[in-house]
Amino acid sequence: MLLTYFIIFVLSLWVGFEVISKVPATLHTPLMSAANSIHGIVLAGAIVIAATAHDAIGYALAFVAVAFAAMNVVGGYVVTGRMLKMFRRRIAPASAPSAVDASPNGSVAARAGDSA
Repeated sequence: MLLTYFIIFVLSLWVGFEVISKVPATLHTPLMSAANSIHGIVLAGAIVIAATAHDAIGYALAFVAVAFAAMNVVGGYVVTGRMLKMFRRRIAPASAPSAVDASPNGSVAARAGDSA
């Protein structure tokens, strides 16, 4: 039974590596950020597998699977946040009064051409 699980694990690693390595770099971030729901399903599957473990090796593999799946979910949301932050408009800072226009007490003095 353990050998079957190990073979499935190794095959899934191989298939995942082959699929991800074929994606161009320009598409990797948008595709991975859109796949957060799939990562959540992987996490749920890892938890179900953890519930069916009956020996120490099964518990250890389940713990590793849950840890990696959780890191994948959190990492997906971090990447999505960073990607969305790139598209936000930057607000220009308000212009501060220059040293020539400001009086020592902090109020702005009228310039020669300004009407009061």
